[in-house]
Amino acid sequence: MIDEGKDSALVLFSAGQDSTTCLAWALSRFKRVETIGFDYGQRHRIELDQRPLVRAALVRAFPDWGAKLGPDHAVDIKAFGALADSALTAEKPIEAPPGALPTTFVPGRNLVFLAYAAALGYTRGFSTLVGGMCETDFAGYPDCRAETISAMAQALRLGLDAPVTVETPLMFLTKAETWGLARDLGGEALIRLIQRETHTCYRGDRDRLWDWGYGCGDCPACALRARGWEEFTTGQ
Repeated sequence: MIDEGKDSALVLFSAGQDSTTCLAWALSRFKRVETIGFDYGQRHRIELDQRPLVRAALVRAFPDWGAKLGPDHAVDIKAFGALADSALTAEKPIEAPPGALPTTFVPGRNLVFLAYAAALGYTRGFSTLVGGMCETDFAGYPDCRAETISAMAQALRLGLDAPVTVETPLMFLTKAETWGLARDLGGEALIRLIQRETHTCYRGDRDRLWDWGYGCGDCPACALRARGWEEFTTGQ
């Protein structure tokens, strides 16, 4: 790996609210930015279709960022997704049973994503990975915790014998604060882009447009996004 320090970053990009905010964050800080995304057999695979659309919208709205944005890398890991007994990869109810992880938990997903991203970064000359993992609004997913990400970064450094930094700008932010970060980075133009172009709904619904974006309105991802938008707009 070529260690370019703060000059370059590889962003884990799903085209959701969080990863789009992270991409904007990276573009505001690094001279060279590329993206990586994963087809893991997700039921809400509409997000894969939105990835190039969100990137193109960012380039149109923010030409200075567009000059920094390099290639996108799409990785097929459906075999991994098939191993997961998850409501995101199989026809199962989306539920949050008391005392248990939500059925949308995909075991080890972020660890796998980071391993693939680090391998690509090694060959592309990126020592910094950027991900939208969040401990504040993480729905109980253990692979979103700061402790987990820190341990994974250390494992990647040891396994590659190379510098690897994993930046998680949303780690301790609420969804309302994530909206606020987007406004700070790109003003109302970025807010509108996130509302119109990104996709976060677990059910893949892009028929209904709410104030906070497209979605079914009642899955956990939509509920979290809607609550964050209300807190952001009311200042609560």
